[in-house]
Amino acid sequence: MTAPCMLCPRSCGADRANGKTGYCKETATVRVARISLHMWEEPCISGENGSGTIFFSGCPLRCVFCQNKQIALGEKGEAITTDELCDAFLLLQEKKAENINLVTPTHFVPQIVKAIESAKAKGLTIPIVYNTSSYECVETIKMLDGLVDIYLPDLKYQSDELSQRYSNVPDYFAYATKAIDEMVRQTGKPVFAQNRMKRGTIVRHMIMPGHTKDSINIVRYLYEKYQDDVFFSIMNQYTPPKDMKQQGFDELMRTVTKREYEKVVNDAIALGVTNAFIQEGETANKSFIPDFDDGVFLREILEKRELTTC
Repeated sequence: MTAPCMLCPRSCGADRANGKTGYCKETATVRVARISLHMWEEPCISGENGSGTIFFSGCPLRCVFCQNKQIALGEKGEAITTDELCDAFLLLQEKKAENINLVTPTHFVPQIVKAIESAKAKGLTIPIVYNTSSYECVETIKMLDGLVDIYLPDLKYQSDELSQRYSNVPDYFAYATKAIDEMVRQTGKPVFAQNRMKRGTIVRHMIMPGHTKDSINIVRYLYEKYQDDVFFSIMNQYTPPKDMKQQGFDELMRTVTKREYEKVVNDAIALGVTNAFIQEGETANKSFIPDFDDGVFLREILEKRELTTC
């Protein structure tokens, strides 16, 4: 599916297997920007030890407000083999990670499938988390059936106008909702053990400044469709990138107000939503952006390669 590439709904058709880059800015060679124990996910994902995150380089969506722009644009990352990706999974398990958290993985799904299968054959037992923008083809998500334990999808917009303006896609909601349907079909009802999610789907929504109506529509859609079969994560952490004005998005140059956030949360409560994570305090004043230069586990993988080839 990488030559021509049809993995995401953009269906750009790039010959990635022969070194051409797609809209995602990546060839078929897996590139990783960071491997770490990450404490900033939902509590049932991060746990006490941290989620074993693997940040993949490139992105098929590339929102104008992206907080990880340096990796979304392919500016950060090291090329690794499928075997080395397998080694990374096993290394994170050895480091006591709560799970394996695949961040922005869409454009490398065929390679990820092979790495997961290999790692499980070698003793990988912790849950696999698929952490995505949800701009996905159902066919791609089906490739992961039986391999992914927890889906962590965004549902960014209901409005096609907003998705076109901020993510350059006029059909985000249509594709994202079908993909989430498939994720929920695969995982079923949420399963927990000792306050850790072991199986299930958590749908994230980050409120955008000035767009509470769209946020309320999203929460209502999800609750009417899934009730308690998914968890909600309603986020207020939007932080304006420094180049918003330069890009011409003046409306995105501020954080979400307390009133805006409470309006969405209160509507969710009124609907009857109980399975939800909310953020308290001034989360927008905190940095949720990892230090992509602090790649100790990635270096360990690369050093192992050097020792093997010596």
